[in-house]
Amino acid sequence: MQKVLFKRLADWTVTALLLVVIFTSCEKDKDGSPDVPAGNMASGSIDPGEAGGGQLITLTGSGIGQIRSIVFEKNNVPAEFQPTLNTETSLIFHVPDTASGGSQNIIFTNVNGRELSVPFNVLAFPTVSAVSNYNFIEGTEITLTGTNLDDVNKIVFSGTTQEITIVSQSRKTLVIEMPATNIARAKLDITNVTGKMTTTQEFVSLSNNFLMFTDTWGAGAYNSGVQSWSWGSSVYGSTDFVKSGTQSLRVDYVDGGLSMFLGSDWGNPAKIFTDFHVPFPSYLSFWARAVGSDVTVVIQPDGGAGIFTGAGEQAVSIPADTWTYFKIPANFLTGKFARLNIKISGSTDKTVYFDDILWVK
Repeated sequence: MQKVLFKRLADWTVTALLLVVIFTSCEKDKDGSPDVPAGNMASGSIDPGEAGGGQLITLTGSGIGQIRSIVFEKNNVPAEFQPTLNTETSLIFHVPDTASGGSQNIIFTNVNGRELSVPFNVLAFPTVSAVSNYNFIEGTEITLTGTNLDDVNKIVFSGTTQEITIVSQSRKTLVIEMPATNIARAKLDITNVTGKMTTTQEFVSLSNNFLMFTDTWGAGAYNSGVQSWSWGSSVYGSTDFVKSGTQSLRVDYVDGGLSMFLGSDWGNPAKIFTDFHVPFPSYLSFWARAVGSDVTVVIQPDGGAGIFTGAGEQAVSIPADTWTYFKIPANFLTGKFARLNIKISGSTDKTVYFDDILWVK
């Protein structure tokens, strides 16, 4: 009987010891991390040696287990990482999207407070996702919104050496002052410590293109300048809502007055827009905002009367209560015309504001 009790006691003891070992192992490995010592953080190198935000990089060295923090030295930007990807000789992690560009150290700290600094080059090219305006004259300030703009040190019109003044800058915004120029339109080359990028946005000089309306009617093309030949609808300068300058063009499409006609008096001899412009403009551009609800307008040239043979149309949906920029390729227009018809589609009794209506070379 004593032998049986002794055997059972021994079995229970072995089982208990096994449970302790299993429990201890689980405690050590509860987050999936390798069971490695902290190490002396003796050495390390990073591959690749330069990369941009979001890219995967690897720290390789000796004594680099149990790392608890990773900080990119410039502006003290922390990087997240998975402890399960940390061994005594390697650690895999991503460059944070918020890392500042340029050469700097990455500082690794282990559980015992030991540090390892490894040189690295963060690639952080400037980006521009939005602009406050596309049109400018000399002295116009334009705000660019994007990322990696705090270390921008040079801006020029793309393809030229003409520099643009930086007024102020932060990581996400850049305010620039446009110079006098003979350029009709151009993108911008923006350079920071990482390198140069070219904007997708194109900027247009109001001084070097044909203006239909800015703060007032455009002048020059038709001797007496651009005029409103609108019928039914009410068209006049307004300070209610202004995108740039001092006035916008308010159009009240009311009581069956469907059309805003912009152009010249046909006169004698006839003043033909398409004769004045050689070559024909590349774009028709304008800012617009509808009041209260979205509005669709249709753009057409005058045609079907004598020498005026204009044809083609382009429908444009104008959102309500916000300024929206439109840059429409002008190749939808054919024939000879002297006036441009911007008429409302569907319901009447709508108000639309236009600003900076121009033909772009």
